[in-house]
Amino acid sequence: MSRIPSTQALRALESFARHGTVWQAADELNLTRSAVSHQLRLLERDLDFRLMNRIGTRVELTPQGLAYAADVRRALSALAGSATRHAGRGISGALTVSCPPGFASSWLCTKIGRFNAAFPDVALLLVTPRRLDDVSNPDVDLFITFGLGNQPDMQVELLKEVEFTPLCSPALLNRLDGLGNPRDLSRATLLHLTDFDDWTSWFRLSGLPEAGSRTGLRFSDMNLVYSAALSSQGVAMGDEFICHEAMANGLLIRPFDLAIRSPRSYFMIVPPEKAENPTVAAFRGWLRAELPQS
Repeated sequence: MSRIPSTQALRALESFARHGTVWQAADELNLTRSAVSHQLRLLERDLDFRLMNRIGTRVELTPQGLAYAADVRRALSALAGSATRHAGRGISGALTVSCPPGFASSWLCTKIGRFNAAFPDVALLLVTPRRLDDVSNPDVDLFITFGLGNQPDMQVELLKEVEFTPLCSPALLNRLDGLGNPRDLSRATLLHLTDFDDWTSWFRLSGLPEAGSRTGLRFSDMNLVYSAALSSQGVAMGDEFICHEAMANGLLIRPFDLAIRSPRSYFMIVPPEKAENPTVAAFRGWLRAELPQS
């Protein structure tokens, strides 16, 4: 292929690879489903390899398509990051962002210096809400929530879907002589956030009696759950997204392959009266570029 494909076609591929369905990509890109399908067909025609397999009415990416989409994602992120850095010049003002404590401490705060470097004249204040899906604070310009995203009077954007899986420290795993089978969790203390729902769903999926999921310790804050898990106090039902660094560093271990898709996700929510604020637009663009899309 001698020419670069259209940006619209590349964005259609990246969005389709991330969501897995044409309708979700169309919704994100504000296009019709037929327009997204047309862009994908044109892109496949321009390339020298097959991007998609069609199985009945379902379309999925080939291994080559997945690899190409990952390259496209990195290229688009680099362009977005460059635009963000240059756009930061001249943008100033105050910005208050509300964010769940776990998302803030485990992910956002590890990267927020890059926002400050890109937008040095923005006075940023991060606050944490009492409820993970609370959008009631009138002083907040932009909310990051963990919930169902059902805020019809606000601008709502899906940031990240979440899978939960049991996580524990290596020390606890040694103390328990390993967890070779989900039934071995009967020897461990379960750590819960607020209620038993996540563990109950996981027990149901793994075929264990649900009554066993309603034991252990409950906490009001996810940071407390992870602190207890890191201190070998029990096994947490962990969010793999915000626990990624702890898992990569060997501080938390995933003893089982089984994970559950949470009905709740991370959303970016903006009150309509704040949407035209340049500092809000700057943070939205920066956050999209920073988030991993896989």
